[in-house]
Amino acid sequence: MPSPYRALFAEPGTKAFSAAGFLGRMPLSMMGIGVVTMVSQLTGRYGLAGGLSATVALAVAAVGPQVSRLVDRHGQRRVLRPATLVALTAAAGLLLAAHFGWPDWVLFACAAGIGTVPSLGAMIRARWAALYRGTPKLHTAYSFESVVDEVCFIFGPIISIGLSTAWFPEAGPLLAACFLAAGVFWLTAQHATEPEPHPRERRGGGSALRSTGLQVLVATFVATGTIFGAVDVVTVAFADERGHKGAASVVLALYAAGSCAAGVVFGVLRFSGAPERRWLLGVAAMAVSMIPLLLVGNLPLLAVALFVAGLSIAPTMITTMSLIEEHVPRAQLTEGMTWVSTGLAVGVALGSSVAGWVIDAAGAQAGYGVPAVSGAVAVAVGFLGYRRLRRPAAGRGGTVEQHGEREERHLA
Repeated sequence: MPSPYRALFAEPGTKAFSAAGFLGRMPLSMMGIGVVTMVSQLTGRYGLAGGLSATVALAVAAVGPQVSRLVDRHGQRRVLRPATLVALTAAAGLLLAAHFGWPDWVLFACAAGIGTVPSLGAMIRARWAALYRGTPKLHTAYSFESVVDEVCFIFGPIISIGLSTAWFPEAGPLLAACFLAAGVFWLTAQHATEPEPHPRERRGGGSALRSTGLQVLVATFVATGTIFGAVDVVTVAFADERGHKGAASVVLALYAAGSCAAGVVFGVLRFSGAPERRWLLGVAAMAVSMIPLLLVGNLPLLAVALFVAGLSIAPTMITTMSLIEEHVPRAQLTEGMTWVSTGLAVGVALGSSVAGWVIDAAGAQAGYGVPAVSGAVAVAVGFLGYRRLRRPAAGRGGTVEQHGEREERHLA
């Protein structure tokens, strides 16, 4: 591991909360695909399976920011444990309802209840920010967390699908729930590194989404999430049309591996200048990388194209976290990070559904037009909102060096 990453863990408690965060984040990539695999095996109804998976994603998108807002006010331990217990109870209900063939409305009610699952990625990044705010180490920490995210997305679906198909249908979602419980309760037992809560007066507060800069980031990442959701669905269909459906998991793993590799390298680099420029360049790179997917004709070329496309993901996500630091009050940092994840989740659900409709109508190759169009929308939103990103609100986060650069630029 490069020395900047070793330096991250010099502070006491960093290894423990990072490990807990990794364990608790595995369900992010395991639960949705696990529900699809479980329900399709038990009932053979892929429409029901997809609907339940989308319900989980949308419920997390709707409830997640509210959970994170409570965390900012009352602290991680006081909020995460009861929220996780609600999510675990709902997950248990979903497994039982699927196993015993209960009515569909019970399945959907339980799937919606899983929406209280907390955003562990935001919680861990908030701990890093509390430790290293205003130092170059925070950039490295965000890079490390992006790599952890990609590792989860590489191995999570493989574990979930593998267990549900080789052992019993409920095994994937069950293990995801166990990971969630272990990760959250281990993390909340660590008091020394927990960020201080910021209780607000009754007359103050409001949602972090009131920040115009955060609005731009969230809107852009709805389009970006549409890219991710569409790529997943279309790649499975593309491989299936060529008689190698099982190869889709390997191809998609290479997509995540490209992002993982870029994140490792990005974390050891040091940049000068305004982060919003790097962010807009990253969004544009993601959009351009979708164009070759319209031209590939076989799986090996698709694998190469997706690996290259993945190279722009982690750097863009890392820079996004830095921008949230500038545009969201410190007392609402966890909520701000969760709103970006919410935008991604909404986009993934949208991309999956639209891509499925296009595939049914015109085939898998045409389906890659969905991420291409979504990339163009992301770039358009980014350009239109660029001026808002150049003006962080007074009193918001951001390093002393970044604020100094901005003052010099505006005086010039």
